[in-house]
Amino acid sequence: MRRGTALAAPLLAALLLAGCTSSSEEEPDAPASGSSTSASPDAASPDTEAPAPSAAAPREPEDRACYRMSFEEAVAPTTDTAPVRCRSRHTSQTYAVGRLDAVVGGHLLAVDSERVQQQVAAECPRRLQTFLGGDRAALRLSMLRSVWFTPTVEESDEGADWYRCDVVALAGPERLAPLTGRLAGVLDRPAAAARWAMCGTAGPDSPDFRRVPCSARHTWRAVSVVDLGGGKYPGPQAARAAGQGPCEDAGRAAAEDPLSFTWGYEWPTKQQWSTGMTFGRCWAPD
Repeated sequence: MRRGTALAAPLLAALLLAGCTSSSEEEPDAPASGSSTSASPDAASPDTEAPAPSAAAPREPEDRACYRMSFEEAVAPTTDTAPVRCRSRHTSQTYAVGRLDAVVGGHLLAVDSERVQQQVAAECPRRLQTFLGGDRAALRLSMLRSVWFTPTVEESDEGADWYRCDVVALAGPERLAPLTGRLAGVLDRPAAAARWAMCGTAGPDSPDFRRVPCSARHTWRAVSVVDLGGGKYPGPQAARAAGQGPCEDAGRAAAEDPLSFTWGYEWPTKQQWSTGMTFGRCWAPD
């Protein structure tokens, strides 16, 4: 006997979810996070020239610095949280610092403009996999996500032009887990990566289901990814149908008895697709 379970993935913070392909190969929980960007104009008025950098510009963040942040602080577009010693309790670590490309045609874009924010939203998730190692599927099956920060408008006016990419681990809905161990290349080290793998507190169709790191108490595990391609959202029926065969096969492979097993599949909603979750996940009891 074979029993299948399928469901649509619940909407979570768009930034973290997309961050995992992301970004965020993405997702805050799996999937993505929802830090919003300002609707400021993409460019300054035509007569506004880009100012020279200020000698008193705020100090830029340091790569590999650690921070103790709440979920809400982690998904905000700016931050004033002070760094802590990485050997102390912390929930985020900087893995990349770069320069904003905010000058177009000799004019300076606002730091909170959509164009500038989208630059960082693409760059930080792209650099996350390089930092963590592994492949895209390993990142999508983990609870590790990217978040990013830029200067405030006031700091930008003083000459700040940096962006900062941090890695965080989701402990559950809107909650971060403390980071431990060396995260650089962690997805290349199976024993270390297991701590950050994605598991569930119940079957994915259960009202008690929530994603947690596999180091926490759990009963199900995300076992494989179904890549749904790019382009336009295929619709819920097509997204669901695409995962039935692959997830049944994944459930069979994970089961002790290949003739009697349970499997689950979650696929993205249209909104999740727009934030970068262009894949589904297969689940199996663990």
